[in-house]
Amino acid sequence: MSRRPYVRPISKTTWFMRNGRYKIYVLRELTSFLVAFYSFYTICALAILASGSVEKWDSFITAQQCTGWAIFHAVALLYFLFFQTFPWFKLAPKAMPVQVGDKKLPDSYIIVGHYVAWIFISVFILWLAGAL
Repeated sequence: MSRRPYVRPISKTTWFMRNGRYKIYVLRELTSFLVAFYSFYTICALAILASGSVEKWDSFITAQQCTGWAIFHAVALLYFLFFQTFPWFKLAPKAMPVQVGDKKLPDSYIIVGHYVAWIFISVFILWLAGAL
């Protein structure tokens, strides 16, 4: 009899592909690359703006109006929505249980409240920006 127990070999690169929850976890964690990209991107935009050169800023804004950038930003927004915002709203009742009297408020009320607040805030920001 062997003294060393059997250890199932696990791939170091594809371990997350065996379970659906692990796949979602890895996809959610990949949003950190988008956060890093947008942080760097914002710093670059601020550096261009701080340089005081109107020509550089205009060329930066013109580059942002390219179809490729618009598609990239739209895909990044959808990626954030599906892997950060929606799960966070589903988690909110667990992190913030609301008790009214002796009864706990149903989770669906808290989730719907977050979505309603999100819509109102988004409409308000669009109104401030002059898009509405």
